[in-house]
Amino acid sequence: MHQNPNNWRGVFYHNKMDYRIIVPKQNPMLGYTLNFSSPLTYLGLIAIAVIIIAFSVLS
Repeated sequence: MHQNPNNWRGVFYHNKMDYRIIVPKQNPMLGYTLNFSSPLTYLGLIAIAVIIIAFSVLS
């Protein structure tokens, strides 16, 4: 599923039919990437940003 070139927009993976949040990159030797069609991806990125900002403000 993740190797279909139609699911890739540049380096970004978009596939609404794929339930996974983290998927292997087109070349699996290069690691993993996020499925940017999943709303959980954006919630996770926002949560990470909020945590980083909170730590920088509180310290």
